[in-house]
Amino acid sequence: MPQVRLKKKKTARIRPPAGSAKPRRSALPAPKTLSKPRRTARPADVAEGERAVAAALEEARRSHARLREAIDILPQGIVFLDAEGRYILWNKRYAEIYKASADQFSPGARIQDTMRIGIARGDYPEAEGREEEWIAERLQRMFNPGSSHEQVLADGRCIQIEERTTSDGGIIGLRVDITELKQREASFRLMFESNPVPMIVCAVNDERILAVNDAAVEHYGYSPSEFASLTIRRLQAFETELPWAGNHTHEERTARTWKHVKADGSLIDLAIYSRQLTYNGEPAVLLALMDITERKRAEMRLAFMAHHDGLTGLPNRNSLRKRLDELLIQTRRTGEKIAVLFVGIDNFKAVNDTLGHAVGDKLLRGVARRLRSTLREEDPLARLNSDEFAVIQTGIKRPEDIVLLAKRLLHAIAEPYLLQGHSVVVGASIGIAVAPGDGDDSEKLLMNADMALSRAKKDTRGTFSFFEVGMDARAQARRKIETDLRAALQHEVLRPYYQPLVRLADGRITGSEALVRWPHPERGMISPAEFIPVAEDTGLINAIGAQILRSACMDAARWPDDVRVAVNLSPLQFRVGNLLSVVMDALKQSGLPPRRLELEITETLLLEKSSQVLATLHALRALGVRISMDDFGTGYSSLSYLRSFPFDKIKIDQSFVRGLCDNRESQAIVRSIISLGNGLGVTITAEGVESEAELSWLRAEGCQEAQGFLFSQARPNAEITGLLDLQQSGASAGAEFAMGSARVA
Repeated sequence: MPQVRLKKKKTARIRPPAGSAKPRRSALPAPKTLSKPRRTARPADVAEGERAVAAALEEARRSHARLREAIDILPQGIVFLDAEGRYILWNKRYAEIYKASADQFSPGARIQDTMRIGIARGDYPEAEGREEEWIAERLQRMFNPGSSHEQVLADGRCIQIEERTTSDGGIIGLRVDITELKQREASFRLMFESNPVPMIVCAVNDERILAVNDAAVEHYGYSPSEFASLTIRRLQAFETELPWAGNHTHEERTARTWKHVKADGSLIDLAIYSRQLTYNGEPAVLLALMDITERKRAEMRLAFMAHHDGLTGLPNRNSLRKRLDELLIQTRRTGEKIAVLFVGIDNFKAVNDTLGHAVGDKLLRGVARRLRSTLREEDPLARLNSDEFAVIQTGIKRPEDIVLLAKRLLHAIAEPYLLQGHSVVVGASIGIAVAPGDGDDSEKLLMNADMALSRAKKDTRGTFSFFEVGMDARAQARRKIETDLRAALQHEVLRPYYQPLVRLADGRITGSEALVRWPHPERGMISPAEFIPVAEDTGLINAIGAQILRSACMDAARWPDDVRVAVNLSPLQFRVGNLLSVVMDALKQSGLPPRRLELEITETLLLEKSSQVLATLHALRALGVRISMDDFGTGYSSLSYLRSFPFDKIKIDQSFVRGLCDNRESQAIVRSIISLGNGLGVTITAEGVESEAELSWLRAEGCQEAQGFLFSQARPNAEITGLLDLQQSGASAGAEFAMGSARVA
């Protein structure tokens, strides 16, 4: 074999990277009211959100697994870093190259921190005595990549490093252990023929292939004699310029990607590293051919996943926003209108619950196909979340065009779907915002279309609703309530007020129900009807419930020993999973005996038929806490719930008590509930008693307990304590309650 001389190239210095940005957060809705007036829990919405989140997480997990399988088969080490230099993903070969242990790198760890760990362990001898300077140089080269470079590890291995930046500022790094290659440079024949990387030696003058190694023969599928009859240009699929030709720097040449044709006609992507040498006395070039086909595919998959929905293949919200921005720029010059239509699938949760998620996924793909076939090619379509899509309508000549499109979309979705032998019928609701009237930027348009969709779903499902200015005003007011409510929680401004529970046999106060009140520094006392729905939607209801429970137990601990306190529970507090410990902590901190705490739940909680809910109720009762069913008679199957759990008390909803004396139907219902309670041996309490006639009727029918404005409105603790002290002293307050002749003002 002729002697070969290898020329070495110098490595350029690059400036270090810029700073990075911080991540964002978000929140979940929650059902259930905590106070009077009438509360409405929404477990179906919460369950839908949980299933949507679970489906999204499962799809992300599968996508991540597929990507890892793809890169794990690569013979090179691959690593993906985000714009802050934090680890995202790497393959097995990358870990093997660095002989990584659990403390060296992990998802989310910063690469500079792992460098420091490696330096401390002595992995990088070249950094000795200049650790921080070495790290800075390494980061500078990483975030300003140019030519590939080499890294020598403490055990003598030499690693070839190539890095590229992604469109979002992240890094994709390639690591190749070239220790053997470096060790065999002294003997070209040994190095060339045994190298696992496909290598070719080409003549500079006429591009003839002078020599190939065994790896090239195996990789390309050509025999050595076939290679001898080819030129390097014949291997190239599209590129006409040779890897070493043109007025390009070494860094520019090695940064390029070439496509070659294998013997079977398949195409491969290559990163070609070239080095000039003399072969058999003539100028030649040594080409090391790194097959990056899988890496390119992985990059394409990552790019696609970043801008598209994995289930339907449609663009996602980020892609939609980008396209909307482009269209808005055009319309500012032309004066045309653009409509954004948010399409929400009605009753999608029912399909998932009854037929399974596999059918639900097929339904969503079917909806996506119908929407696409209904639209023009130039009208963008995207999937926003579990059951919502978005359409951008352009070329609008008149308002009727928007209405006609909305009707076509509703009609297309409403046609039956045949899915795994099931005929599935769903409807849709559409919210519409039109630019520039409803907003001249993408964020505002999308937000307004979303508000219009919420209005369409709330008012009349199966139709469309245009955005109105009042919707934004209501949304702004709602956001203000949320902000102030968070501050009120943080500073413990919310207070329990107490409405007495009166025993009808003797008129004594046997307990008080804790009702949350919000004294606002600017607006005065805010009605629960205004802030409880916001608390349910934002998830703050759980924190409110825990805070009111603690305060109520602290107050009741100072009441007479025979007086109980009743506290409402939200279904969300059961779903969080820590309700038992919250109750135990409140009792322990206050010193209140468990028998004096009464927890009220509504029938909607039992609609879930959750074993966790029943287990929690039984555990609370085992503590000695009393459990009441609130708003009895307003649920879906009240009687069946009485068999699910042995309640201590049943509270008749105020809707049956109000106007009781003049309503024979209400009388029949209340009479039946009282009889049922007596038969089961549980206490029956009537809510919302406002007249002496109602009180007399309830007492005559055998109702044991009542509460309402006839006796007292909800009062602060100091006033309730005064009433209880009066009762303890034997004064006439109890008699007045019993006779119903005096309200407590």
